[in-house]
Amino acid sequence: MGQERPRPRRARRRRTARLLGTGARLALVFALFTAAASAVYLLNDARDAEADRAHPVKRRRPVASGQVPAALATATGVLLALGSAGAAALLCGPLTAALLVAYLAIQVAYCLRLKHVLVADLAVVATGFLMRAMIGGVALGIPLSRWFLITTGFGALFMVAAKRYSEAVQMEGAEGATRALLTQYTTGYLRFVWQLAAGAAVLGYCLWALEAGPAETSLPWRQLSVAAFVLGVLRYAVFADRGTAGAPEDVVLRDRPLAVIGLAWATLYGMSVAGL
Repeated sequence: MGQERPRPRRARRRRTARLLGTGARLALVFALFTAAASAVYLLNDARDAEADRAHPVKRRRPVASGQVPAALATATGVLLALGSAGAAALLCGPLTAALLVAYLAIQVAYCLRLKHVLVADLAVVATGFLMRAMIGGVALGIPLSRWFLITTGFGALFMVAAKRYSEAVQMEGAEGATRALLTQYTTGYLRFVWQLAAGAAVLGYCLWALEAGPAETSLPWRQLSVAAFVLGVLRYAVFADRGTAGAPEDVVLRDRPLAVIGLAWATLYGMSVAGL
């Protein structure tokens, strides 16, 4: 009997060790992906510096404004890309490393060529956000639902298309488009894309919420979170429809009703996970 008492203590130590290991993996993958994404932004800004100087907002970027030489931005981007890929190969699992390298390859291809290909430019940017979710799930050993991936992918496409639509509306009739591809899209087509993507994201989320989730003892919180998700999409669509969603981070961070809806969604889904 005396030998059985320490077992709960050992179990707690094992749980603590697992949590610390998960936290360390999360921090490592976050740092590597931040370096990879920074590399892509630096390379893209260096290549687009001339066009960005004609944009009322983008001309303030460090490379476009002349604060950072394009050659320095390119060299730093290359070093960050190689460093993050090498570190992922040495420190992460093979699948996590492969996904990060694939992300870099796709985004570099976007900077060099795909940004000038109709539809492919939208798909590649949305895929970048989807791959971030995939890498996080793989690195932490979290099973990724197909409906979650569909929701993430189409949700990203919704925001990307809304951003392009807003840019096209703002540059309509202006002399010299800063993004050549915007002149090949019509505002009607971009509106169709973000509306289609919003509908697909909502459908994917509904199917995700209806999947067998954590055991619940009272209300179906996971299913109820659909209402908050749909309201969030509808609220964001207000800015997309106005053509003022050109800076998604500003919409998400500065709109208080959207923040309240986001908090409501997090609360409902958190209660589902907790099994309340």
